Amino acid sequence: MMKKEFEFAVFEKGTVGGKSVDPCNLLPPNLPVLAHTLEHTQPNWIARSNSPTDLIIQIGDSSFHLHKVVMASRSEYLNRLVFERGSNRESGGESLIIQIKNLPGGKKSFKSIVKFCYGRKFDITASNIAPLYCAAHFLEMSEDLQQGNLISKTEAFLTFLIISSWKDTFQILKTTESISHWAKDLQIVKRCSQAIALKVCADSNASNFERPLSETDNSVHDWWFEDVSFLRIDHFIEVIQSIKRCGIKPELVSSCIEHWTRKWFSQIRLGLDKETPKSLTLHRISIECLINILPAEENSVTCNFLLHLLKAGVMLKINSELLCVLERRVALMLDKCRVPDLLVKNQHEKHSLYDVTVVLRVLRFYVCGMSSNHSAKAKPNSVGRLVDGYLVQVARDENLTMESFKSIVEALPQNARHCDDNLYRAIDMYLKAHPNLTEEDRTDICRNLEYHRLSQEARKHVMKNDRLPLKLTTEFVLLEQVNMTTSMTSNGSSYRRTQAQTIMRVNKDLERREIVNAQEINMMRKDVEMIKSQLLKVYSCKLKLQKQLKGCIR
Repeated sequence: MMKKEFEFAVFEKGTVGGKSVDPCNLLPPNLPVLAHTLEHTQPNWIARSNSPTDLIIQIGDSSFHLHKVVMASRSEYLNRLVFERGSNRESGGESLIIQIKNLPGGKKSFKSIVKFCYGRKFDITASNIAPLYCAAHFLEMSEDLQQGNLISKTEAFLTFLIISSWKDTFQILKTTESISHWAKDLQIVKRCSQAIALKVCADSNASNFERPLSETDNSVHDWWFEDVSFLRIDHFIEVIQSIKRCGIKPELVSSCIEHWTRKWFSQIRLGLDKETPKSLTLHRISIECLINILPAEENSVTCNFLLHLLKAGVMLKINSELLCVLERRVALMLDKCRVPDLLVKNQHEKHSLYDVTVVLRVLRFYVCGMSSNHSAKAKPNSVGRLVDGYLVQVARDENLTMESFKSIVEALPQNARHCDDNLYRAIDMYLKAHPNLTEEDRTDICRNLEYHRLSQEARKHVMKNDRLPLKLTTEFVLLEQVNMTTSMTSNGSSYRRTQAQTIMRVNKDLERREIVNAQEINMMRKDVEMIKSQLLKVYSCKLKLQKQLKGCIR
């Protein structure tokens, strides 16, 4: 029996381990039937030799005119088909026709296989090794038929590339996208993912990772982010899972997931009606997969990234349980968040600058959790300050609707705020950015402001603020008068009323305090009532004038 040997030679360009290397060249074995040439006459490939061809392999729209003895000696799959179909045919000059469907790599891979079987030299590179390896398994080109068959040859070179070359490993993963089923079953994707993970884990910076203050500070740790971000979602998930098993810090893993997400979803806009059902399904599955692979450790994922995922999830109508997972994670982080963490931009110019609906969902979830779990770790006052700061930030937006602004204002209970000074500042800023609001709308927005929850400085500002509704300023003036009266009476002071004002005079030098005159107190109360009546009349006149002005405009 003739011995068939193959040799490896290196000739073409490539990089392995940082050095210049070439792909594998398989040199021809000694075979009884050698093809002088492999002619290509569209759409046929013909193996020219001293013997006529007796086998036609059809792949797609191409036909390969070959020899049974050559192909069947290397492929158990073809050997079986030749034997089964040949036994059912009468001997004659016609060639046996075999149609092969779903061959990994298609006619391109099969052309290389034909060259291998006929002993002609061909190149194996990172761009064709995966399809060729899968095709060899498809055709069952194992060592059981011939020593040094194609499965063993491609297996050796595949292992060599995966172990030694970072760049070629990603190239191999890219080529498996069209043969996903075979690549998964033969564990090509898994082996590539494990090789990437091992190289990442070998970096000492990965184990000492701390989230940077800015993106520019992260270059030491994220050198591998960009390469991984080019992977398709299923391959990316496989890589991330391998990296997590290696013990990489969860903060680094989440940063990589965030980098991939921003790269692939940067083009998604709110106009999802323009997307095809297929692309929408792909986006939906991708977001759900990303949520499932997020590190579970506390504070391992940034609040802002979770909100962006929540926004995308709501848009794409993902599983409601996954939306709750995101809402819960953000709600538990609120007491440690800063205002920039809550800012999620909208894309369309017609919408408000920031998406307040995702923040509102989280606040409602937080309030429900706070009411049901009194021992919760979150600090209401710190969350109240955060929300008021957020309101100040978004209030400047001219496109922010009154309903959205009010929803955020009213999302938290009153006890979540120590005082309403910051809330008043946000409301005042919103009124300044929306000067065309009616008196009724202004009153509606300000209904959450309460006199006793503002500092003395804020109260003075309210009484001088002409952007606020007259009803509110009137109420604050009256309450201020009542407060002054109560304060004076409680201190046991004496009063003297003049034409313009009531003057309080406290005589600290007297050893005995004078008894407060009840008539003077009654007179002061009548003055307050009179001022209140006059202010209400002014307010009524203003409303009548506004209605008349509207009638004239119409």
